[in-house]
Order: sequence, then structure tokens, then C-alpha cells
Amino acid sequence: MEKGMLSANLEGLPEEDKHRMATLIDQLQIRDSLRMYNSLVERCFTDCVDTFYRKALTKQEDTCVRRCAEKFLKHSMRVGMRFAELNQGAATQD
Repeated sequence: MEKGMLSANLEGLPEEDKHRMATLIDQLQIRDSLRMYNSLVERCFTDCVDTFYRKALTKQEDTCVRRCAEKFLKHSMRVGMRFAELNQGAATQD
């Protein structure tokens, strides 16, 4: 949620409550970001890393991880864009 939207939605609250809500929203955004990152790491590691014979990834594993991460991030961006489109459409219908 954008800070501008936050302040507009919390207009009637006391400053202390506004601050508390802003802190809570920031914490939720951090938690969601960490969940997305952990999901990305787990998915790409599981799909791409086959052996533990070396400390470093093989060239094939490295390529797989890069491709996997790129696809995951593109998908996440597309979902975010679609969600924003739907929210904007819902806001204009009100």
C-alpha cells in the first residue's frame, strides 16, 4: 500500500494510531517480501541444484537458477501489475 493511500484512509485517526498502523503495514510488507524471497530461493534451489560435490554451482545449475529467478520475478511483476489494474478498475467503479 502506498503511503499516500495510507494517510488518506486513516484521516480521522489520532497521530499515534496512524503511526502504529503505518508501522504495522511496513512490517507486513517486509514479511511478505521475505516470504517471496524465501519461496524463490526454495523453488529454484529444489529445481536446479542436483548435487553437493562442490561448494560452487556448476555452470548448468547457475544457468538454471538465473533462469528460474528471472521467470519468478517476471511472474511476480505481472501479477502485481494485474492486481493494480483490477484495483484501479474497482476504484473507478465506486
